Amino acid sequence: MLLGLLYGCGGTGYLPYAPHALDPGQIDRLVNSAAAINRVPAALVRAVLMTESAGDPSAISVAGAQGLMQLMPGTAQACGIGNAFDPTENVGCGASYLHTLLTRYHGDVTLAVAAYNAGPGAVDRYHGVPPYPETRDYVIRVLNAYRSY
Repeated sequence: MLLGLLYGCGGTGYLPYAPHALDPGQIDRLVNSAAAINRVPAALVRAVLMTESAGDPSAISVAGAQGLMQLMPGTAQACGIGNAFDPTENVGCGASYLHTLLTRYHGDVTLAVAAYNAGPGAVDRYHGVPPYPETRDYVIRVLNAYRSY
């Protein structure tokens, strides 16, 4: 989803903190709360958030994804949030979407992460991680970050 910031990806599997990132304590509170409410591992929410936006709540991708979890406008609308740049709303919606994807793919984190990036239609069509280089790289970065938290 996030193409513009991917160029700053560090070798650790996720983007380093962006210049306008929230402080780590704020991110911890947002992630832990949204993860608990949506019954998703906090480490997974954090891995997606850091890979997507590097903690920058004002991030916008060239594809139009917005905020910390890089929500596409349709996803934000489906969550019923009023402001995709509001950190609490954005992380709550992203965690809810991750829960939906984990449920859809029977707890398979790899497929859920691939669907977060490429959409569930692509994952279903290819019966697994789509062969898109961006998605394959994204899945590796998120899973590496997830394992490191």
